[in-house]
Amino acid sequence: MRILLAEDEPKVAQHLRQGLIAEGYAVDLARDGDEAIWLAKNHPYDAMALDVMMPGKDGFTVVRQLRREQILTPVIFLTARGEVEDKVRGLDAGGDDYLVKPFSLAELLARLRALLRRQRPQSFNLLRVGDLELDLITHSARRDGKEIELTRREYTLLEFLMVSTPKPVSKAAIIEHVWDQHFDSETNVVNVYINHLRRKIDRPGLVPLLHTLRGRGFAIREEA
Repeated sequence: MRILLAEDEPKVAQHLRQGLIAEGYAVDLARDGDEAIWLAKNHPYDAMALDVMMPGKDGFTVVRQLRREQILTPVIFLTARGEVEDKVRGLDAGGDDYLVKPFSLAELLARLRALLRRQRPQSFNLLRVGDLELDLITHSARRDGKEIELTRREYTLLEFLMVSTPKPVSKAAIIEHVWDQHFDSETNVVNVYINHLRRKIDRPGLVPLLHTLRGRGFAIREEA
């Protein structure tokens, strides 16, 4: 899903961004608090990981402002300060979790998965539509008992479609959730990826699950 990462230290930011992308997340990067606020107000994120000590507005101030504007995206604070008082301040500001530096990328990924599970508790770690299964921990997909090989982007697209089932999602929504802020929305890449995905999950002899709904977008469901 799409993550907002706010971190002003270039090496740390690049390391975390690359690690998140490798796990299938689309990642937008903010270098200071003001940029984080602007991005959060203009894009729908599934979670945010915010450094506390940033130039301009700090992470606590960013979240307080977003919460006042009813932007309720779950937030993990990233900070070198691990005192109880700081954790309390972060949670009281509207944060959902608090990760003390230095931390491993594996721990950040686990915390993000936990946040996303709380947002969609019905899914737990396995999404199912008909005989199609998507494992959110192993990032593997199966249909009719057979493994489906997916690229990182195909996995992310399939996850978004299955989380949204049975409702259709528009091309604009897919762009917002599956690609980052550098994506060229004028290209035809969404349709290309939909076609790649359809060939992999709707094999000959199987009931089609991936549907194109004219004027509405795309949907994963058992009936057209």
